[in-house]
Amino acid sequence: MGLYPTPLSSLLLLLFLQTFLTPVVMSNSRTTRPITTGTSVLGLKYRDGVMLAADTLCSYGSLAKYKDARRLVSIGDASSNCLIGGGGEFSDFQFIVELLQKNALEDRMSGEPTESSAKAVWSYLRAVMYQRRNKMNPLWNDILVAGYDKDEEKAFLGTVDKIGTAFEDDVLATGFGSYLCLPILREKWRADLEEGEARALLEDCLRVLFYRDCRALNRVQIAKATADGVLVSEPYEIETSWDSAAFVSTKGGLEGDGGW
Repeated sequence: MGLYPTPLSSLLLLLFLQTFLTPVVMSNSRTTRPITTGTSVLGLKYRDGVMLAADTLCSYGSLAKYKDARRLVSIGDASSNCLIGGGGEFSDFQFIVELLQKNALEDRMSGEPTESSAKAVWSYLRAVMYQRRNKMNPLWNDILVAGYDKDEEKAFLGTVDKIGTAFEDDVLATGFGSYLCLPILREKWRADLEEGEARALLEDCLRVLFYRDCRALNRVQIAKATADGVLVSEPYEIETSWDSAAFVSTKGGLEGDGGW
């Protein structure tokens, strides 16, 4: 009698086979909207090269969650001359950085005489973004690419968005910066800006963003690419002031209760 399977033992055997021997089929997933995001990135050319600026905040929805998210990155080794800065979904930006760093490493290991220029990186990113858009799985980022071509003695500044739209200019901004800061940059930009003037102009724009963009922070980074190479600063805080009459005066006759 004990040699024949009972209905219960047969059921347990079937459950075991289904649980442990059935291959696991993973479904495809798509990022339908960005979740952990960084805001604006600003860029401008100046007399000696090109400069990028961004804050270090990543927001989880409307929560200012990560305050040391560094969104300005040098691509390649210490001798490279390419910078990228990204706004949008931070995990997608990390994927882009890893992809570009892997390509730079492969170039060095294959014995390439020189690393890819900033313009080549920008052109490559345009193809990557467009291909991901066509797969209905875009990388949710707006990217600024900056660098300095030592052979041509010329700075480069270009942008690529999540659907592969790409162009170059002397001043660029992503996110809210394209609305709040581009007018300031275009008004005050000159081709012969000194490095200090360029840095002060970008800090003024970051200050405006901190006042007006609820996803911005006053802890920022500045990066530059010149004939001497690239340099990305450590994060630092810019000075701000809330003493402006527009911030403290009574609005709407509401006797200072914060109403607009």
